[in-house]
Amino acid sequence: QVQLVESGGGLVQAGGSLKLSCETSKFVLDYWNIGWFRQAPGKGREGIACISARDGSTEYFNSMKDRATMSRDMAKMTAYLEMHNLKPEDTAIYYCAIENKYLDCSGYEDQYTGWGQGTQVTVSS
Repeated sequence: QVQLVESGGGLVQAGGSLKLSCETSKFVLDYWNIGWFRQAPGKGREGIACISARDGSTEYFNSMKDRATMSRDMAKMTAYLEMHNLKPEDTAIYYCAIENKYLDCSGYEDQYTGWGQGTQVTVSS
């Protein structure tokens, strides 16, 4: 069973930064792309970024692409999402998820087959 555990969310003021973590296993990082998504109240799930299992390259998909950086630490078996200059509209539950490594990194949730429980990010104005 794939385990994905998000952490690092919280309450931050507009303009602030957060670094989210997605703890998993070496097996997952070797064989699955990792994506970050978010879901704001009353909205659908939105892709933010993805890191490829094949070569560690990253793709960014939404309005956060200039304010977010995704990375991974194979030794710590963790993927990260650093977010800067946060805005109130970034308030959402943030999820990490896995995608087949033989697919190109995608921002479409239908291509992801396993999800963490999410971590809440709240940005105050």
